[in-house]
Amino acid sequence: MSRGGERRRRRYASPFLALLLLVALAVVLGGIFPFRQILAQDRQVANTRAKLDALVGENEALRQRIDALGTEAEVERLAREELGMVRPGETGFTVTSPEDERAVDVPAPEPEPAEDERTITEKIWDFFTGRDLVPDE
Repeated sequence: MSRGGERRRRRYASPFLALLLLVALAVVLGGIFPFRQILAQDRQVANTRAKLDALVGENEALRQRIDALGTEAEVERLAREELGMVRPGETGFTVTSPEDERAVDVPAPEPEPAEDERTITEKIWDFFTGRDLVPDE
């Protein structure tokens, strides 16, 4: 009778074990995908903050440039350097160099598409951390 009981347990244990493994897999996958999205969103927020900081710095530099353009000294400097203007009584000189007639305008070669040089383990890690959802910039 003990052999019959063992056979029944084995017969029911295999489907139960398979079901248990499927449930465990579903729980793991259910946890990984939202986790990936959270990490990807965090990375996207960090990228956006970095862009914002760069733009704030650029805006500050432009504000300083605007303030400088409001002074007479800066206006005079630009008039002399870029427009070749001189004050009354001054003599202006322009130095030019002969153009090279042999110069040919050669178009720049188009850049080749970058190859993905990451290893398979890096690709897997990027998948689990959500890096594949938000490219680095």
